[in-house]
Amino acid sequence: MLSRFFNNRNSLGLLFMLPTAVLLLVFLTYPLGLGVWLGFTDTKIGGSGKFIGLANYAYLIGDSLAQLSLFNTVFYTVLASVLKFALGLWLALLLNKNLPFKSFFRAVVLLPWIVPTALSALAFWWLYDAQFSVISWVLTKMGLIHRYIDFLGDPWNARLSTVAANVWRGVPFVAISLLAGLQTISPSLYEAAAIDGATPWQQFRFITLPLLTPIIAVVMTFSVLFTFTDFQLIYVLTRGGPLNATHLMATLSFQRAIPGGSLGEGAALATMMIPFLLAAIMFSYFGLQRRGWQQGGDK
Repeated sequence: MLSRFFNNRNSLGLLFMLPTAVLLLVFLTYPLGLGVWLGFTDTKIGGSGKFIGLANYAYLIGDSLAQLSLFNTVFYTVLASVLKFALGLWLALLLNKNLPFKSFFRAVVLLPWIVPTALSALAFWWLYDAQFSVISWVLTKMGLIHRYIDFLGDPWNARLSTVAANVWRGVPFVAISLLAGLQTISPSLYEAAAIDGATPWQQFRFITLPLLTPIIAVVMTFSVLFTFTDFQLIYVLTRGGPLNATHLMATLSFQRAIPGGSLGEGAALATMMIPFLLAAIMFSYFGLQRRGWQQGGDK
């Protein structure tokens, strides 16, 4: 019986997946379930709390700060994701060409991604400093501005500054992933298109983009997930200020739950992020379905 078990591909596959399943159950499923349950209670730090149903969600829906955090999160995610995709695709197309020192430039592009997030945030915090900003100093010396820019003191400046920091950190992931996808496209397709008189734009529109669409769907899904749930960058850079202008749902959830002591309310706010994350996952799913169609699958 033992020999038949180990010779069966299905049972052996399940056995190999068991350690990963245990880790996911302990470190992902249990915390997620506990967070969802806490969202239905009035649990405070140091107290067990009691079940209150949808009271936390009803309060958060009408809470102006929670509404502002939702706006900030959507604005931050949409703008940063669009910019990361545009710059990442441009970098991927550039690095896919036969450039001198191509391998060196590919390695350099990865640097912002491998630098710890907290360290990146501290570097940007210094760049955005109201008195010692290098950016403001350079612009002043060039005569483009007459006084230093208050990057993190003005609400809209702070929003755009955090987006810029997130884009700088996230572009390498998008660029390298799309570059890997570009490497799978056969050069013979471009040669045939060039013989038929296709312009570079037509080659990109009818060859590169359709074949890269499945990769784009997956990469941008992960990018949206990482951006929507961003915590470290915002917390180190602004802690949600000024005037809560950069508070995301993740940072506000932490503030309500840990410093504020309202674990139930913070958990409810974090749980409210799940529908948005599921929507991003469904986007990836349909992208994979399109890939099956392109490869001659049934779907």
